[in-house]
Amino acid sequence: MTETKKAPNQIVRLALILFVVSAITSGVLGLVNYFTKDIIAMRQEEARAEAYQAVLPYDGEYTSVSFDEEAWETVDAISQAGDEGWVVELTFSGAQGSITAAFGVDPNYAITGASVIDHAETSGLGAKITETDFTDSFIGQTEGMAVTKDGGTIDTITAATISSRAMANAANTAIAAVKALG
Repeated sequence: MTETKKAPNQIVRLALILFVVSAITSGVLGLVNYFTKDIIAMRQEEARAEAYQAVLPYDGEYTSVSFDEEAWETVDAISQAGDEGWVVELTFSGAQGSITAAFGVDPNYAITGASVIDHAETSGLGAKITETDFTDSFIGQTEGMAVTKDGGTIDTITAATISSRAMANAANTAIAAVKALG
């Protein structure tokens, strides 16, 4: 049986074709990103504003508050809503990836609302953290909250304990971060 060997120039030709295809694909992706990045940023800002209004309705402008970023690694931003309270935005680990959520905290350090801005949780399971039934269970909760499996009062989403626990821990962090403001 005769074995066919590829000539060295054939390998170079295949490598060159692969390079050209990769360069064209990268160029198209870069071009699409260039034309859509402003729209994506605008939609993310709209989602953020919507989440802030959902967790702590306020007619004025939310004012950004300085905080110790090293002490609160998962906290992205804290915004004050006049005398109504604060909105704390956090990014933290869930079961499948990062979750970005906003929590409203009133002057008595109770949660006024919870809203998930972005997540990578499993559709139909962990993604249920976005549902109103779940997020409404945080309203009125104070520091030290936990899911029912851990002896708390936040109902765990069936088959999504990690996501539920992550949200409860984030809510506790939001309250603690606001308390640390003084």
